Amino acid sequence: MSPNYMRSFLEGCLRPPTVIGQFHTLFFGSVRMFFLGVLGFAVYGNEALHFSCDPDKREVNLFCYNQFRPITPQVFWALQLVIVLVPGAFFHLYAACKSIKQEDILQKSFYTGFYIFSVFLRIILEAVAFWLQIQLFGFKVNAIYMCDVGALEKKFNISRCMVPEHFEKTIFLIAMYTFTVITVVLCVAEIFEISCRRLGFLKTQ
Repeated sequence: MSPNYMRSFLEGCLRPPTVIGQFHTLFFGSVRMFFLGVLGFAVYGNEALHFSCDPDKREVNLFCYNQFRPITPQVFWALQLVIVLVPGAFFHLYAACKSIKQEDILQKSFYTGFYIFSVFLRIILEAVAFWLQIQLFGFKVNAIYMCDVGALEKKFNISRCMVPEHFEKTIFLIAMYTFTVITVVLCVAEIFEISCRRLGFLKTQ
């Protein structure tokens, strides 16, 4: 890919054709990623080390932690951010290869429809991630986790495990749910803005 294509691709990703799309990029790229990268590491960085069960043995702790966290929240949310970016990145890559200017996207029906489709895909992916987050993490992190250790062939079947910083993790969970809802609202608002521009209610940039 030539430097001109790369420049057009980056410009499209950073400066979408709608005002709300640009705000979405700012929110998604700065606030959400900063929150996950900085605060997420502070809250979840040493969780596995501080996760302890009764009896406090490495074998039991590791087994129960893997049961408690099939996937770590940081990895899940990082995957969510990357996957949600794919539809928009694919559209802007297409626009760069076809030498489509940003101001032309809302002028031609095919380009507009393709762009709206990419926004719809973002909404669907966010909704799926929202549902998966509920299934994996719920809305609250309890201080005690009851672990089934029967597979370890121990004399006991249930082990009590202490979850470190459970209240902070609950707050973080709620924040990530909130970010997902905000992103979906921005995507819906962007489609509404595009519709208004196509109908002539708003001036095209």
